[in-house]
Amino acid sequence: MNEDRIKGQWKQLSGKLKEKWGKLTDDDLKQAEGTSEYLAGRLQERYGIAKDEAHKQINDFQKGL
Repeated sequence: MNEDRIKGQWKQLSGKLKEKWGKLTDDDLKQAEGTSEYLAGRLQERYGIAKDEAHKQINDFQKGL
């Protein structure tokens, strides 16, 4: 799923994102608004993971959609 499609379906996807990454706040998801770079930064901060791992998890999540 590409970022344009994600942005278009953000409200629906934000619920799935919260299920997967429960430490993300509603504000985090609102700020991200479909931007994987911002989302990766929040994952790094909330879960203490490396940037590469955050992007890998996001890519894996996108593939599962």
